[in-house]
Amino acid sequence: MFNKVERLISSRNLRPKKKEGFLKIISIFSFLGIMLGVTILIIVMSVMNGFRSELTNKIIGFNPHIVVKPYSKPIDKFFKDSLKKKYENFQIANSYTGEGVILIKNNAKGVLVKGVDNKKNHNLVFIKEKIIDGKFENFEKGKLIIGNELAISLNVVVGDKLNLMSSTFINTPLGGVPLQQNFEIAGVFNSGFYEFDQNVVFIGLNDALSLFDKTEKDLSLEINLNKPLKADFYKKEIEEMNESFYVYSWADLNKSFFSALKMERNIMFIILTLIIIVAAFNIISGLTILIKNKTKEIAIFKTLGLSKNSIIKSFFLTGFTIGLLASISGVILGVIFSFYIEEIRFFISSTFNLEIFPADIYFLDELPSEINPISIGIIFIFSILITALASFFPAKVISKMNVTKALKYE
Repeated sequence: MFNKVERLISSRNLRPKKKEGFLKIISIFSFLGIMLGVTILIIVMSVMNGFRSELTNKIIGFNPHIVVKPYSKPIDKFFKDSLKKKYENFQIANSYTGEGVILIKNNAKGVLVKGVDNKKNHNLVFIKEKIIDGKFENFEKGKLIIGNELAISLNVVVGDKLNLMSSTFINTPLGGVPLQQNFEIAGVFNSGFYEFDQNVVFIGLNDALSLFDKTEKDLSLEINLNKPLKADFYKKEIEEMNESFYVYSWADLNKSFFSALKMERNIMFIILTLIIIVAAFNIISGLTILIKNKTKEIAIFKTLGLSKNSIIKSFFLTGFTIGLLASISGVILGVIFSFYIEEIRFFISSTFNLEIFPADIYFLDELPSEINPISIGIIFIFSILITALASFFPAKVISKMNVTKALKYE
């Protein structure tokens, strides 16, 4: 593509003389600008990809993939049997979810109460793996499991008893009184998802029906799939089986969140790409000045028989080499920073006493990162294209240069 003469001219252009120090500064800034742009873009995309994947995995593991709730009529045995027969690989279990308030030691905390069948509910496999205190085997009637953040805020440990009050009222001679029961803490889990660890408690299914004054007619069905990402597909099929029930998937509960996350990632890509574009303008400026300073040499090259295309290619190669080396350096730095992003965050936080990634805002207790080769490839190619365009237009000016005028006063 480039012959020996073109590479030689480009190599000499990349090493400006002492009197051309300004060109050297522009070249350095062009290199640093593109390198930093690519590096930051890879880091941000890796963190946002990791953030999305980590949240998706935790949400899928913690929540049922599809929920069927009674609407105009209760879920009957015929529907359950039909569901089990049609989808033999599905994990199906009864459940009931309601809102409650924990009362203990003059503390009160609103929570989401999930009543589950501890022998059949597949979601509890995820919780069982995340138990950090107590034993899952102790989860039985009159006991509950809470998140570690909730345990810390209430200052309780395994074995402590607390009062759980539901949103259901019963009539008494003194008026309406909310139902409440005492429970013992059987275990504490740490899902790594701050929102869950702070606001969700698990109790037995029969305890939940008693606490909320419900019957088996009020139970919902929780369905877990082998392929959670196909939840919306199966949701539509289940809706067609019986339109009397309200069916929703884990994706429905988090649709706006993931849409906002995707939009934010795309906007960040566009904004950060501007860094590379701005740096590319430095290449245009540098090549323009270089060509202006090399007018006499270019004219001599033409006089000696070097074609216009060869001269254009040699100056194009000058700018393209800067962009290529900067892009490669940016990819290497970006991948290294992305790989060690959590260690870097911890170092900065501990050194400067800064909370860079607060768990209560970002839902996760660690800064996630997912290095996606496809994303890195797109960023690299995009950077190379911008650099190529930035190098081509100044080099193209050479074709309009008049040899006679360039050598007139030499």
